[in-house]
Amino acid sequence: MSTRRDIKRRITSVQNTKKITKAMEMVAAARLRRAQQRIEATRPYAVEMMEFIAGLARYVEVDSARFPLLQRHGEVKRVAVVALTADRGLCGAFNSNVVRAAQQSLRDYAAQGVECDLIVVGKRGAGTFRFQHFALAATYTGITDQPTFLDAQAIANRVSELYTSGTVDRVLLVFNHFKSAMEQRLTEQVILPLQEEVVEAYTPDDAALYMDFLFEPSAEAILNDLLPSYIEMTVYRALLESTASEHGARMTAMRNASESAGEMIDKLTLAMNRARQASITQEILEVVAGADALS
Repeated sequence: MSTRRDIKRRITSVQNTKKITKAMEMVAAARLRRAQQRIEATRPYAVEMMEFIAGLARYVEVDSARFPLLQRHGEVKRVAVVALTADRGLCGAFNSNVVRAAQQSLRDYAAQGVECDLIVVGKRGAGTFRFQHFALAATYTGITDQPTFLDAQAIANRVSELYTSGTVDRVLLVFNHFKSAMEQRLTEQVILPLQEEVVEAYTPDDAALYMDFLFEPSAEAILNDLLPSYIEMTVYRALLESTASEHGARMTAMRNASESAGEMIDKLTLAMNRARQASITQEILEVVAGADALS
């Protein structure tokens, strides 16, 4: 049975841990608010860009053969899987969910005889995949806390080059989509080639009005410039969603840890009180026994 001193030492240790988890929860909450503001500022621009590209590609006579990013490869023989994880842990199942989903995609493609290039963002994901002996085509670390548009451009340029050169026939993005601090939705999104359902979903009802526009330069030139920007914005938005999801998951995990520490402190305090009561009772019994012996 633990002595009162041992229990008191454990209570002190848990209290110190609770202070750390509470501080980490507050830091994550502050970072989450900033990440949410960045997402809210980015979403309207991304939606407007997608609507314009969808209307342009759908209702303007454009030869898709002239645009490598619009071309669909005849047969999918190789796929680039981009997994967005975090540089740090202590965020619950955030990283493991992305890793498991990416691994499942790799297994599914392997079962179909399709080869894969694995690109990982975040130290945690890269470390896990290396530990499990997965070959990594590229890694991007040190950017997940506050991703910039330049970071997204580097990733987007890499996958666009792989696709346009014919090295890969599809690019799959695996990341956590932010819904709330308590909920993150695991998302698998094919960003190349541009999916028909995506074009249909973002095509505005009045997209036919694009036909009445005079384009300067030509519609083909505008589309040629916008398509790389669309890929960059898609990757950037995914990075922001992943960052917000990470901070939300960490805030929730640290709050749960603080609550668990509080419950443990209550149990240890009760155990210490019982041990003290047992010690006092034992001392009283010894005094009574001694008095009886003297009489």
